[in-house]
Amino acid sequence: MKLFHSPASCSLSPAIALFEAGLPVELVKVDLRSKTTEHGADYRAINPLGYVPALQLDDGEILVEGPAIVQFIADLAPASRLAPANGTRERYRLQSALAFINSELHKGIGVLFAPGLSDEEKAGMTKRIRYRLDQHEAQWGERTWFLGEGFTVADGYQFVVLNWLQFVGMDLADWPKLAAHSARVRARPAVQAAMKAVGLG
Repeated sequence: MKLFHSPASCSLSPAIALFEAGLPVELVKVDLRSKTTEHGADYRAINPLGYVPALQLDDGEILVEGPAIVQFIADLAPASRLAPANGTRERYRLQSALAFINSELHKGIGVLFAPGLSDEEKAGMTKRIRYRLDQHEAQWGERTWFLGEGFTVADGYQFVVLNWLQFVGMDLADWPKLAAHSARVRARPAVQAAMKAVGLG
C-alpha cells in the first residue's frame, strides 16, 4: 500500500493507524501547493480533489477521505482493535466520533489556515471552535480514550486535529481533559514512529 501524505496535515491520522496496526506501507509525500508527489507525479491523477490523504491499495485502487481510510486500515488488522467490528453498536459509535471530529473540529480549525480570512472571520470561527471544545471537554467525563476503553482510530484523528490549535493562536491547555488525552496519544510508540516517518519527529 501507499499512503499519500503531507506533513502536519490530517494524513497523519491514517499514518498513525497504519503504524498502530503494524501494516507495511510506502509513504509518498505530496506538495499540496504544486499538487505533485515527491517523485514528480501529478497528484491530481491520483486524487482529482488534490488533497490528502489517499491510500493506494496493492491492486491499484485508491481510497480517499480520512475517516473511511482509517476504518479500512482497522479492518485489515482486527487484532489491533483500532475499530469495533462492523455491524456492532460500538462501530456506529466510532463512526459518530469520526463524524464529529471531521465536521466540528477538523473543518472548523482547518478554516483558520485559509489565506485571506479577515480578522472578523477569524474571530467568529475561533469563537465557534472554542464553543465546540468547551462542549466536548464537558462531555468527556473520566474517559481515557474517545470510546472509553482502548485506543481507536478516533483517538488518533482527534490528536492530529487538536495538535493544529497551537498554529492558530489557541492553547489546548484551556481544555485539560482533551490536553491529557492528546498527551496520552502522543506518548504511544506507534504514534511517535508515525510522526517521525512523515517528517514531524
